[in-house]
Amino acid sequence: MPETFDVIVIGAGPGGYVCAIRAAQLGMKVACVEKRETLGGTCLNIGCIPSKALLHSSEVFEEAGKHFAEHGIGVGQVTLDLAKMQARKAEVVSANVKGVEFLFKKNKVTWLKGEGRIVAPPGRANEGAPGTVQVAGTEYGAKHIVIATGSESTPLRGVEVDEKRIVTSTGALELDAVPGHLVVIGGGVIGLEMGSVWRRLGAQVTVIEFLDGILPGMDGEVRKQFERILAKQGMKFRLSSKVTGAAVDDTGVTLQVEPAAGGAAEAIRADVVLLAIGRRPHVTGLGLDAVGVVLDERGRVKTDAHFTTNIPGIYAIGDAIAGAMLAHKAEDEGYALAEMLAGQKPHINYDAIPGVVYTWPEVASVGATEETLKAAGVAYKVGKFPFMANGRARAMGATDGFVKVLADKVTDRVLGAHIVGPDAGTLIAEIAMAIEFGASAEDIARVSHAHPSLNEAVKEAAMAAWNKALHI
Repeated sequence: MPETFDVIVIGAGPGGYVCAIRAAQLGMKVACVEKRETLGGTCLNIGCIPSKALLHSSEVFEEAGKHFAEHGIGVGQVTLDLAKMQARKAEVVSANVKGVEFLFKKNKVTWLKGEGRIVAPPGRANEGAPGTVQVAGTEYGAKHIVIATGSESTPLRGVEVDEKRIVTSTGALELDAVPGHLVVIGGGVIGLEMGSVWRRLGAQVTVIEFLDGILPGMDGEVRKQFERILAKQGMKFRLSSKVTGAAVDDTGVTLQVEPAAGGAAEAIRADVVLLAIGRRPHVTGLGLDAVGVVLDERGRVKTDAHFTTNIPGIYAIGDAIAGAMLAHKAEDEGYALAEMLAGQKPHINYDAIPGVVYTWPEVASVGATEETLKAAGVAYKVGKFPFMANGRARAMGATDGFVKVLADKVTDRVLGAHIVGPDAGTLIAEIAMAIEFGASAEDIARVSHAHPSLNEAVKEAAMAAWNKALHI
């Protein structure tokens, strides 16, 4: 008889490992399937964590080379040891993935090493019978099966990835030399973050975006100002443009670029090309067709509000299902699903899940944008405050950007907030909390904020939405 678990989670990324650990904490016997040699999924191994390590290292490098003198700090000639920077990144990744492995052991989660495939759903043979998951040739039973397999880079016809000359984010994290010219296909989060890393380290960076602006879906005013900031830093943009082909040779790549609306093609030469047009669910090889699990029109696992697929006993979370492809969104879903399986009644407020671009300055957003509010016919108020008028930002020499708070015109309830500026990813948490608890702009404005702090810009923007800001 195969060993049987209460829950088998397929995938050990942020959604999967959180789901597994929480289910174990709630008294269930849990296994988690992972084919990588290390836990943590894309995020910890080849995504969020290594990219943030390189982002921070490149920020420090640029500060030392261009801005230390402003603070009266002389460091002489700044040089780049890319191999050491990459080694530091690897150490950061190693510490994080080992941390997850430690948590598995601490909470008695069994790691099933190999690729997982669902052979039979729970309850097929008779009511309450366990389902079957096959891992590396061995079958295991499960009362509940959770698909948490994440996502992968979306391909582009005519642009063949080799992870050397034409790379995804995976290859962009492993370059052993700074490219002379890096062309980024896609003006979304991944492209702008990785483009920022290599620009700071000395590359010329050109971003080609099909739409007429970067960061599709974010607040329009933020997108425009952020584009101006990146351009001032040296990043170049080719908007409303599409790449129709790529030819690789021994020294680089020649891209064929046309206007998005159609027109004459132009050749652009690059040393390295980063393909970053988005990500798609990774659900192949799971046996979903065989057991009858339904996918939606975009290849995502179709679920209800309780993460249940059309097959009872099989669930899905994170990038594998609809919604923003964010690690913390997957974590929240994994945590909530584990509690549901334990008979609890958790909830997730998707309007209070922030999104962050970890460039410098950072960009952060939560809740509604002006564009979505207008489309929905919601009457709203806008409060804005520039970092130029914030004392702490001035002391830091980080005055680019602003905070924008959107509130209901009648009730003053906070509907959304958008920040471009220093530590925006941290500042946005206050607004996420406000939205979660149904706070008004006045509520935020009346809370005492430490002085001098960047958070005062949030308070002032809330004051502007409610009544009137003080310091502008």
